[in-house]
Amino acid sequence: MKIAFIGTGYVGLVAGTCLADLGNEVICVDNDREKIEKLKQDICPIYEPGLKELIVKNTKAGRLNFTDNLSDAIRNSSVIFIAVGTPQDTDGKADLKYVTEVSEEIGESMNGEKVIVNKSTVPVGTADSIREIIAKHYRGVFHVVSNPEFLREGAAVRDFMEPDRIVIGSDNPKAKSIMEEIYKPLKATMVFTDVKSAELIKYASNTFLAVKISYINEIAILADKLNANVDDVATGLGLDKRINPHFLQAGCGWGGSCLPKDVNALIYTAEKYGLDLSIPKAARDTNNRVKAFPVQKLRKRLGDIKGKRIALLGLSFKPNTDDVREASSIIIAQELKRLGADIYAYDPAAEENARKVLPGINYCKTAYEALDGAYAAILITDWPEFNSLNFSKVKKNMKNPLIVDGRNFLNKKTLTDMGFVYEGIGV
Repeated sequence: MKIAFIGTGYVGLVAGTCLADLGNEVICVDNDREKIEKLKQDICPIYEPGLKELIVKNTKAGRLNFTDNLSDAIRNSSVIFIAVGTPQDTDGKADLKYVTEVSEEIGESMNGEKVIVNKSTVPVGTADSIREIIAKHYRGVFHVVSNPEFLREGAAVRDFMEPDRIVIGSDNPKAKSIMEEIYKPLKATMVFTDVKSAELIKYASNTFLAVKISYINEIAILADKLNANVDDVATGLGLDKRINPHFLQAGCGWGGSCLPKDVNALIYTAEKYGLDLSIPKAARDTNNRVKAFPVQKLRKRLGDIKGKRIALLGLSFKPNTDDVREASSIIIAQELKRLGADIYAYDPAAEENARKVLPGINYCKTAYEALDGAYAAILITDWPEFNSLNFSKVKKNMKNPLIVDGRNFLNKKTLTDMGFVYEGIGV
């Protein structure tokens, strides 16, 4: 099948490349000419395990191409996926300017019956808006489908190829049949529903995950006060089949491009219809508080940290990505700077992006460099390499062997037996 993907961010580039790998002819479109030229040279613009290899494989096979010519891509495709960004406005609602612009161009370039698939995360009712915009320019038959994505950064390729479910929102049998044909090779459960329900499923899913994470993080803070162990509490909770163990790992908050934006957008949508979603609001408030919790634990041990060297291990919002959007590292670093600390940070992949939002701190090329001479270290991102550090060397080179583990990732017993002072979240 001939497919166009408009937008080559995390969603468009991963989904487009994976659909090419399933045997489709895919053209990925972006108005960033420099990015397109790099992709043509097999240079992947994002850090995502396994993605570059798939790009190389499918471009060589002739199934995957890249262009900045949107009109040609639309005319030469039968299915057009919209995968542009929907950043949030200052009031929390999703900014749909890119979706609107693309819809206008689709309408102006249409040359026959096509299926327009919205893959971007958008408020309920956006598919209707897309349909109206296209219809202003094109009088022929076309179909608008909602097909929300559920890709996790750092595991996006696997999530696409091995999905829990595929949600397809459409009221047209022909469009449903085409979407079913596209995804048939994945042999996944397909949820067919109306367009608005499909749009809501995306927001409801991400907000539920945010609520679950915030809940265990609040329990972790309580466990800290009670001298209990939140990891054991989470194990006891997760063994209940009604709850399950996923997303019960306590830590210093959630971030990234999806959860914060989608929670805010759902809250905004509800308010638009006169509803107050108190649970998502509470999850957001808890998350904002817990991000600074490691600094509180550090100050409890060190007192005044003005002029003291503090090491930050990890800057991305999660491992296996270079994304620092809404990352806990931003709040932690800003709070440490406010208190006058001398910050030395290391991340295996996110330094370039971190420099754009966190100026005025020292960036290191290795974890050992960041830890050398530090009065304390805060582990923010649970990158696997941090678990395999030579901690004998680390202890020897730190001024004070204090580790605040913001993800309960390191082995507390091993570190304390070595003479470290270990502070976790709720342990």
